[in-house]
Amino acid sequence: MENPRPVTAAATHKPEVMLLGGTRPEAVKLAPVAEAMLTCGRIRPVLVASGQHETMFEQALDAFGIRPDVRLNIERSTGSQPELLGELVRVLDRQLIQRNPSMVVVQGDTTTALAGALSAFWRKVPVAHIEAGLRSRDLHAPFPEEANRKLIAQISSLHLAPTKRAVQNLLAEGITGPSVVLTGNTVVDAVLSIAGRPMTYSDSRLAALENRVRSKQSRLMLVTVHRRESWGPPLAGILASVRDVLERHEDVEVVLPVHPNPEIRKQIMAGVSGVDRIHLTAPLNYLEFCRLLSIAQLVASDSGGVQEEAPSFGVPVLVLRDVTERMEAVEAGCSMLVGTDPLAIAHHATRLLNIPPLPPENRPVNPFGDGLAAYRTEHAIASLLGLESADSMAPPVLRTAAAGGE
Repeated sequence: MENPRPVTAAATHKPEVMLLGGTRPEAVKLAPVAEAMLTCGRIRPVLVASGQHETMFEQALDAFGIRPDVRLNIERSTGSQPELLGELVRVLDRQLIQRNPSMVVVQGDTTTALAGALSAFWRKVPVAHIEAGLRSRDLHAPFPEEANRKLIAQISSLHLAPTKRAVQNLLAEGITGPSVVLTGNTVVDAVLSIAGRPMTYSDSRLAALENRVRSKQSRLMLVTVHRRESWGPPLAGILASVRDVLERHEDVEVVLPVHPNPEIRKQIMAGVSGVDRIHLTAPLNYLEFCRLLSIAQLVASDSGGVQEEAPSFGVPVLVLRDVTERMEAVEAGCSMLVGTDPLAIAHHATRLLNIPPLPPENRPVNPFGDGLAAYRTEHAIASLLGLESADSMAPPVLRTAAAGGE
């Protein structure tokens, strides 16, 4: 791969739009937007790394061959959410004064997104919210994400909703009109652009595992867990279920990337370290993750992004949560809510592992979009900024059909 490039376009007369992210999902979902802005050529994207998960954010961007234009220098000692929010607001306010962007784009429901929206709002800079309208209707699950996205919705100028359900959620809260745009989810754009790219695993165990899977010697179950509400007893139940699945299926191998948070790492290492046929790895780069996802027979995850990515490969997802704001996948038959009870997880995992994978033509359609969400996002931002010839510069599909995913 060529050396990663900053996304800033050379021309300085174009309106500058700040794309703010700090976690791996934010990198994955912002990268296609930055690329769409560069392709259309009327907006100057400035990709800002918040430092929330510095290494994982930049690893994810590497898959797209880009790097941040700005890296924020935040000071953290306790690792708490209040500390992170306060630090981000402090340094973001300085950036907004220095750069004076035409708009700030935030993605999803992280502390980075909340800090970016608040900082921009206080400086009277319009906020565009990618992945707007997701709701679980439970402020404690996911925590604190449900509160973050509801707060962001109150101060955003542009709500970029990934699905019709998300649009309806916003409407129920009195947010409607031209500020709400149905785009689809940019993660589908990312997955489709990444799939099939040549790559080399950083961990040789994974290359050997892929060979065993492709030669039908093994089957892969991919497990990811990181949410705060999963810490403690819920995570203990998840790990117990993984051990149970491995005991029931001698041909199944598990890959579990260990999140860098020390609390999660400590519990995972104590729960499954040394268990046969479970491969604990460092956080995977996005190319590696997509490759493993594409060959997996089953995924068990508390991640929101995995629920959106896995349907592109026809891989069923066991959602390790009691509620999900992505019910579209459940209703489409792409995922199943199983919670964190070890017996329930092991039962449903066994049931799915005993069913032959569906052929591509019989798989459920990904309910999160068609791979054009980034262009719809660019078009909506350009329109809000009042750029001339916005309609004429949109991709043909956006000029001839209504925007949006299912």
